[in-house]
Amino acid sequence: MNNLDWNLLRAFHATAVTGSLSAAARKLGLTQPSLSRQIAALEAQMRVALFDRMGRRLVLTATGAALLEHVARMEAGASSFALAASAQSADLSEPVSLSVTDAVAAYILPQVVAQLQATAPDLRLNVIVTDRFSDLLRREADIALRHAPPDQDGLRGDPLPQGQAHFYASRDWVARHGLPIDWPDLLRMGLLGTEDPARFAEYLTASGLPTMAQDFRLCADSSVALWEMARAGLGACAMLHDIAVRDQGMVHLLPALPPIAVPFWIVTHARLYDVPRIALVRDVLRRVLAGRGTD
Repeated sequence: MNNLDWNLLRAFHATAVTGSLSAAARKLGLTQPSLSRQIAALEAQMRVALFDRMGRRLVLTATGAALLEHVARMEAGASSFALAASAQSADLSEPVSLSVTDAVAAYILPQVVAQLQATAPDLRLNVIVTDRFSDLLRREADIALRHAPPDQDGLRGDPLPQGQAHFYASRDWVARHGLPIDWPDLLRMGLLGTEDPARFAEYLTASGLPTMAQDFRLCADSSVALWEMARAGLGACAMLHDIAVRDQGMVHLLPALPPIAVPFWIVTHARLYDVPRIALVRDVLRRVLAGRGTD
């Protein structure tokens, strides 16, 4: 029992935290069968059941829940060790992990990568594309580009100029539906929205555009997918203006409406803030996003 494999413990911790083998496998960069074998090996070595299998879901047993607290402390210690080691390194060839949303990854990040390659060709960048907040305290990423300021002790955030979003539709959609005359008219025509329509409706309402969840005819958890659907003439969709104006096939709907404010923050762990490779990526991000068009 004194020779527990840390990889098995990490597999247990990731599975318990995410609640599924598939999510834990993605987090650890493993295949699902490999992760399942690691969990089974740990249970066999410890001679306890850590999870109850309920269909595709894994639920911690009482024993698993009791042991998770100990493994969580070990994982936090390992993360702290890795963080301290990373903070001591000035090697620009060590990878930097950057967490961004899918729209930023697809439409803005190429400019960032181009400048990084020109400035520091030896720097290696790992891009984590997700619309959820990566846990920077647990080193899920080194830097995150977020739409909200940091809300945890130990993180530092640099505000960037706000983006401006508007609603757009394809020229084909406009030809079929006509131009809306006001916001209620556009709502009647149907909108494309995020995977949480109630939350998005609340945000639009707070921005001065009264909206209800049922106003969205189609929702998705990917801004890129929504934009492509709008480009295909399937509805009207919100998008950052400086991204939308690159596509001549898209029409800015109701231009007299006030823009939807989209905040941007560069967030990183406070102990990594001044590490040269982190500071370099942060500086390029700041320059690219501060210089983007917002009119």
